[in-house]
Amino acid sequence: MKTSPMNRRRKIFRPSKSIMLAITVVLSLVFMLPAVWMFFGSFRPANQILSSLNPLSWNSLFPSEYSMNNYITLLFERGFARNLLNSAIVCIGSVALGLVLSLMAAYALAVLKFPGRNLLFAIVIVGFMVPFEAVAIPLSSLFTDWGLANTFLGLILPGIGNGLAIFNLRQFFLGIPVSYREAAKIDGASEIRILFQIYAPISVPALINTGLLIFLAQWSSYLWPLLMVNTSDMQVAAVSLASTFGERGVDYGQNFAGALMLALVPAILMLVFQRYFAAGSSSSGEK
Repeated sequence: MKTSPMNRRRKIFRPSKSIMLAITVVLSLVFMLPAVWMFFGSFRPANQILSSLNPLSWNSLFPSEYSMNNYITLLFERGFARNLLNSAIVCIGSVALGLVLSLMAAYALAVLKFPGRNLLFAIVIVGFMVPFEAVAIPLSSLFTDWGLANTFLGLILPGIGNGLAIFNLRQFFLGIPVSYREAAKIDGASEIRILFQIYAPISVPALINTGLLIFLAQWSSYLWPLLMVNTSDMQVAAVSLASTFGERGVDYGQNFAGALMLALVPAILMLVFQRYFAAGSSSSGEK
């Protein structure tokens, strides 16, 4: 069967896979340039970061000399190491308490039958759709009156009531066969035992996903710590990093170093736990 001239032209001018791959690589490198510039800029003195851009050269991206002064000054002289520790404490506490609370709430909304269950679930949905900034100021006034300002508890509590986390776990629980719970009930198991010995082990991928949601929300939180903390020793890393921007200038070297450390923690967590995402709901299938 003969091909028409039009079809031959299409075959001739169709880009090959190697060309498409080359274009993709080039575009990826272009989009990565700001991150690469920030990474290498964190090893430069602050006064050389912008001056190296004029004129543009190989030295604009890669410094001729590397120094750890930005990291040392930021971590130890400006107390950023303490701020990173504060962020870690807040995030770990929020994840631990938030997972327990979300697990029990999701189980009740997905499995238990009681009047008003759908109404409560609708309230949860509406709750996580309301921006936190809309309630942050009146909520901070309440926390200050309760004596929770400048405390880890005051920083942790707003992060444990995460409506998106409850929604995520509830949707996963709905895919678990009801026969698992019915068999456990016949054996005399309580609801708490069913939750923590049957539903929780099956839901490990969903729990890790939910834990990461809570962790990332707290790790990048800025407004709430800014309202609740007024001492440098109790401040979290995201707010402390803003101190590198002064009234008369910006220390770009320290700013790049701090931003890199803040971005590195979530990236490592995503790299470590990414294998759990593929598990999905396959572990909840009835055999």
